[in-house]
Amino acid sequence: AVPRFLGLARQISLGLVAAHEGITLRGKTFPIIHRDIKPSNILVIQDPTLGELAKILDFGIAKLMQADSQQTNCFMGTLAYASPEQMEGRELDSRSDIYSLGVMMFQMLTGKMPIRADTHSFGSWYKAHHSQTPQPLSEVDPRLTVPKRLESLVMACLHKDVDQRPQDIKAVLDELAPLEEKYGAGLRISHRISRTLSKLPVTNKKSKASPGSDTTVFALTSWPKDKPVAEIVFYQAFRTSEQVWPTLWVMLPQQSIQADWIRTPYNNFICTMTPHPMALWLTVVYTSTKGLRWLPCYLDLKSPTGLELSELLARTGRYKILFFALEDPQRCAHVAEANIVVPQCKLLKEWITIAKPQRSVGSPQDSKAILKAELNGKLKPKIAKLLESIYPDATSEIPRGASRQ
Repeated sequence: AVPRFLGLARQISLGLVAAHEGITLRGKTFPIIHRDIKPSNILVIQDPTLGELAKILDFGIAKLMQADSQQTNCFMGTLAYASPEQMEGRELDSRSDIYSLGVMMFQMLTGKMPIRADTHSFGSWYKAHHSQTPQPLSEVDPRLTVPKRLESLVMACLHKDVDQRPQDIKAVLDELAPLEEKYGAGLRISHRISRTLSKLPVTNKKSKASPGSDTTVFALTSWPKDKPVAEIVFYQAFRTSEQVWPTLWVMLPQQSIQADWIRTPYNNFICTMTPHPMALWLTVVYTSTKGLRWLPCYLDLKSPTGLELSELLARTGRYKILFFALEDPQRCAHVAEANIVVPQCKLLKEWITIAKPQRSVGSPQDSKAILKAELNGKLKPKIAKLLESIYPDATSEIPRGASRQ
């Protein structure tokens, strides 16, 4: 599928960037040409942050140590994936790896090879790589729905003339970036949703405010004057005499804030790095009178406030929820404390590390829209079903403007 293809192709290309930029030895830089890019040299593992992580294997040493039935005594590489200039025994540069990547990308999208030899011999593959023109992807399988820009990229990588291919792997990444922005982000989030739901425990214990001076400070807090008196949710770093707390501020009608607003059965975080690094911080609160309340906030991982809150959440592993009544915003009506399980804290730390050097390629609002769609379309029904198994009378109520932050 195109979304999965884009995620893997980008990671393989990033690996090739590192290889082609080379290693430094005794003050000199030596570029590395892989010479044998093919499916069996790509390892795909499950990763808690990316969903799938692709690694490039076998940079030549193992190839020299073992016989390969697909190689002749004088040819290093794999016949079906070798570039025309590699078949000729010419000196190679990074564009040879780009040709091999093109063969593999064609195969990933169609399940078929772009060119075929009459026999599995060096001569037959030499002729195929030099004279056969690959079919357009749409002709290989009319049912395929591959974006035209992606098809053009694959065919350019397969060009017989090295000067007509992308001239370096960064040019391939430049073409993949807008495609992944459009097609790839949602798939990574979806992978994480199912995996996170299956692994994280549900907290259904009563959560009480911590004893000490902090309790009084929160109880005496007023609704900020720069925020509208309306049913909204926002986050804020809150400094007390003892520590800095990540806090979630919630305004609801007085009748909705009952004494049983003391259980926080669920919280979760999901993230997208494209087009703009953004995390969704979701809290779901259950009460016996009002059922489920969904309290989503968005953490911009490129903004100082978003990063500060994310780091606080990851470091402390807990946060305060401050409830205010519409009818009386001058005092905090109720304070609850929520715990974040260790795997989620670890994820937050990993996302922060990835986001800091990550280049934004689009609007923060676009990332919010992606996360909101995942929340409403996939995450929310799964969480509701999970919580209904614990609270059979649970129903959903979503505060108006709940995701305004």
